[in-house]
Amino acid sequence: AASMVLFAALPAHAQINKYGCIYAVDPYGKIVKDPYGNCIRTPYWTAEKNVPECGAVAVVEPAAPVVETLSLGADAYFDFDRANLKPAGRAKLDKLVTDLRRVASVSSIEIVGHTDSKGTEAYNYRLGQRRADSVARYLTAKGVPSSIISTRSRGELDPVAPNTLPNGRDNPAGRALNRRVVITVTAMEHVISQ
Repeated sequence: AASMVLFAALPAHAQINKYGCIYAVDPYGKIVKDPYGNCIRTPYWTAEKNVPECGAVAVVEPAAPVVETLSLGADAYFDFDRANLKPAGRAKLDKLVTDLRRVASVSSIEIVGHTDSKGTEAYNYRLGQRRADSVARYLTAKGVPSSIISTRSRGELDPVAPNTLPNGRDNPAGRALNRRVVITVTAMEHVISQ
């Protein structure tokens, strides 16, 4: 209401159109201000139309999260048909923990266990889950908050290579690629400086 009163009392030479009729402007196109330095608004003013000269705060888009994926081949990091991490698997996870400490804000870590198609689907699902849980326990023991970690198993459902050859024979190389744990880290790109 106060700005409306001031608007009504503007000098005759004030104009109202350079800024889309939201501010009163003088003949030189400069926004007219009251004795306190406040811009004189018109009835058409809205906060969305505010300009920096009159106190608008620049909108800063939040940084997009960075999603990185690490795949641990089960043959190299787990014993066959087991969920216990081998030394090579622990070393790879130690490097991941070191990398995570450099990131200011990790919002989530998803760990997914995968298997080949040998065995029953139910057994493979359980084995994939045990491997994912093993990785989660290791990360938690190293100081990664359990609240940001989720685990699940896909068992044999998401192969990255054929488990059998076109002629129906076993494909050991393909099976090896399918036995894996995939870790997906979602974090902001801000890195803690040392």
